[in-house]
Amino acid sequence: MKHRPGLCAALAAITLTSVAHAQVAAKKELVQRVLKIQEAEIESVARSMVERPAAQMMQQADMAIRGQVPPEKRESTAKAVEAEVKKYFDETYPLVRDRAIRIAPGTAGAILEEKMSQDELKQLVAWLESPLNRKYQRLAPDMRNAFIQKLLVEGRPLVEPNVQALDGKIRVILGVAPATPQSTAAPPTVPAVPAARASGK
Repeated sequence: MKHRPGLCAALAAITLTSVAHAQVAAKKELVQRVLKIQEAEIESVARSMVERPAAQMMQQADMAIRGQVPPEKRESTAKAVEAEVKKYFDETYPLVRDRAIRIAPGTAGAILEEKMSQDELKQLVAWLESPLNRKYQRLAPDMRNAFIQKLLVEGRPLVEPNVQALDGKIRVILGVAPATPQSTAAPPTVPAVPAARASGK
């Protein structure tokens, strides 16, 4: 029995479509694996988003406590502020973390799927799951913390005089009295944020 040209073309089109769908599905699966491996990093971004405003408010509260609260009430006031900040974090972080994980496939995942080939995604997954990468990720927080602590020690003397000079100039512009040494804010410390580790070990 001879196949008609039209039937052959239709079968070929169906075959090509099936192959294309299979490739798309395979890429999506690889992207999901990448995002799952990087879930700790996604959570770290969410944590940083929640912690940053709280850290700024803690610094402002600390200055207010030292400048406006009687000495005998400073410790209890600080503990009350810390309790509220902890409550804020405990309530807010899970919401932001879950939202971050939910939007990752449509943002970072979409870029990976569009810009990387299936072979490249396979290589990426192999690297992310490799023992060498896992070891590097375990070392990353210690490397980051050591670097930040050293930079804080050696960089603060370079920053503080300029911060004080800037404070003085702004006060002149605003017509505010010069600051006393105690009231001039020192540059905030940079909290060490652990680098994201690949999921697994």
